[in-house]
Amino acid sequence: MVSMKDIAKRCGVSIATVSKALNGQSDIGDAIREKVIQAAKELGYTGNSAARSLKTNRSYLIGILFMDLSNSGFTHEYFASTLTNFRLEAERCGYDIVFLSSNSRMAATSYLQHALFRGVDGVAIICADFFDPTVQELAYSDLPVVTLDHAFNNRTAVMSDNMHGVESLVKYVYGKGHHKIAYIRGNPTAVTESRMMGFYRACEELGIRIPKEYLEECEYHEPISCYKATKRLLELEDRPTCILFSDDYSYIGGMNAIREAGLRVPEDISVAGYDGIHIAGIMNPKLTTWQQNTPELGRIAAAELIAKIENPRTTLPKHIEVNGSLLEGETVREI
Repeated sequence: MVSMKDIAKRCGVSIATVSKALNGQSDIGDAIREKVIQAAKELGYTGNSAARSLKTNRSYLIGILFMDLSNSGFTHEYFASTLTNFRLEAERCGYDIVFLSSNSRMAATSYLQHALFRGVDGVAIICADFFDPTVQELAYSDLPVVTLDHAFNNRTAVMSDNMHGVESLVKYVYGKGHHKIAYIRGNPTAVTESRMMGFYRACEELGIRIPKEYLEECEYHEPISCYKATKRLLELEDRPTCILFSDDYSYIGGMNAIREAGLRVPEDISVAGYDGIHIAGIMNPKLTTWQQNTPELGRIAAAELIAKIENPRTTLPKHIEVNGSLLEGETVREI
């Protein structure tokens, strides 16, 4: 069996340094930590998780609540990337993850009961109906909790800069000469509320009047719903010169509606998306969009939750906003 001594010998460091690296302690350099972790993987080191759990009174398990609201599974690039980077940070710190369910066969009848049954040290609520009483029960329990893109009172939340993102998109297309800007928002959520606030704030600041007909709604990550909303906008007598879409994936439906109407992007109508997923960069023309920083969202959420687990008395709840960036693309024409 591979021991810490074997890893120490491979890396040319002390056994104490190996122990610190594998247990996620912060008083060693990142380069040494990565070197030790890589050597441990190469040598097949598994450690003694049972002994570690007894010593620290922790399970080193983190619960993930991911309710698939759009029925897209892990094909939704935003959540796939966020969850992957959450997992990588958790594993780097010596934790494993387990998904929570309210209909488990293991006698759990709520998310909190499932979390307690699995003995998790803390929970990350990544995607959920945050107004569901069973979700709120979990959020306000005694377990350390971090949420993504929703803020509960006295709980840590990691937020994408949704308001600033849409605000920046409006200002960008306005700078290209567009004053008739339509917005297809997503279905009602805290994220949509924040984005709508950014839209209204930018329009007010720029002196743009938005007719109510320019505001449509579709389901997130749902091209068919977006197709219908886009079609309604294109049928207006005074149609917009630019349409902002709820997300890049839904824009596929909007693109089909535009082509069906015999229009070209950006020659006849300009468009912009949201998320900055891979497909946006390979479309023709390349989609102008706001890219959310999903690697940082996942990493920070894991780091903050683990800090609360390991230092509960000194880690205060906080709201952290993660900045995104504009990807100019080729779909907004100057007029």
